[in-house]
Amino acid sequence: MSHAVPHWITFANEKGGTGKSTTAVHVAVALAYKGAKVVAFDLDHRQRTMNRYFDNRADTAARRGIDLPSVECHTVPLIPAEEFGEMVQRHGRDADFILIDTPGRDDPLARFAATHADTLVTPMNDSFVDFDLIGQVEGESFKVKKLSFYAELIWEARIQRSRKAIEENRPTMDWVVVRNRTGHSEARNVARIEQALTEMSKRVGFRVAKGLSERVIYRELFPSGLTLLDKGHLGDLGTSHLVARQELRGLLAALRLPAVERIKETETA
Repeated sequence: MSHAVPHWITFANEKGGTGKSTTAVHVAVALAYKGAKVVAFDLDHRQRTMNRYFDNRADTAARRGIDLPSVECHTVPLIPAEEFGEMVQRHGRDADFILIDTPGRDDPLARFAATHADTLVTPMNDSFVDFDLIGQVEGESFKVKKLSFYAELIWEARIQRSRKAIEENRPTMDWVVVRNRTGHSEARNVARIEQALTEMSKRVGFRVAKGLSERVIYRELFPSGLTLLDKGHLGDLGTSHLVARQELRGLLAALRLPAVERIKETETA
């Protein structure tokens, strides 16, 4: 399945340790399993977590002699944003999805990728340390008092995109904040985070989705490049791993990617 304009998905958070690369890899493989052509770009040229994951996946497929849905992945060097845009157009011309994993720091290319996304995914842990990326809260009431620079940046980008959406034949930006590792927060903190996110979402216009819990299986799968969707290649999965797979499917549905719906229509035609 291919179409004229690839759908850009950018995974962005200026804080590290939020499960960004893990989420990006699993979403990419989930789309590949649905028959979509996914071209990925890893903007963290130092750690190259996503690129190494797909390298490990290719090695496993070759070593075992098995067929695994693949994702074309490129590590992006330190280049101007305009050159990166040209690189995306060159490699992703025939793609259904452009998927971009950004580093956990402020970065010019990450800003470019975030502001040009059709779907912007911001994974965060259920912590006010992570929430600070989006906005600041009062110390006692936990009410939102100020937008962060990052939230203002995305807000302005969404306004600009909405003005150009019709003439460029692109959708308006859909910003999804994904709550990862919610099981590791105590109930009162979860409630406060939820309240703050609800208030902030009304101001800035993002949606909130449930993400992936903290599970050892994700770290164990990295050396092989396998994902929870690679049934038949993982051995016997425990109940917790089956629950994790269901979490992933729920996340993909929550992202509401329009091209996924077209893939489903093709599959049932």
